Amino acid sequence: MAVMKKKGDREVPAMATTSLPDVVYIILFFFMLSTSMRDQELLVHYRLPEATEVQKLEKKALASYIHIGVPVSYMQAKFGTAPRIQLNDSYKTTKDILDFVAGERDNLSEADRPSMTICLKADGNTKMGIIADVKQELRRANALKISYASSKVLGY
Repeated sequence: MAVMKKKGDREVPAMATTSLPDVVYIILFFFMLSTSMRDQELLVHYRLPEATEVQKLEKKALASYIHIGVPVSYMQAKFGTAPRIQLNDSYKTTKDILDFVAGERDNLSEADRPSMTICLKADGNTKMGIIADVKQELRRANALKISYASSKVLGY
């Protein structure tokens, strides 16, 4: 019968880590390309009204957003619970809409300026008075292409 000897000094060979930095950089590069950064921090809470006949915006890069709704919970102590207008990253009044539209137009190229669209994202329970005031200021700013954001409902 054969005698089997047990080797007591066996060690696991070292793992080759030379390709790990390459893998980490590839994963990092993938996430940098596939992640979209948020343009604005949302300071108002809104639930979009429901609609059956909706269309998507063709060129979202040409759209500028006006958010109207109740301030988020951590801002309610300072600004109250009345609906507010958010332009970019701060609360504004209807008087600031002229400057907002002018600034957004300046960010676009000369050829894209006629195609600029203002998208109103307003809470479904917002009173029409504030919406009418915003629309009136948009007329004064000569921003006549307006889109209303809504959520799609199937059926009637």
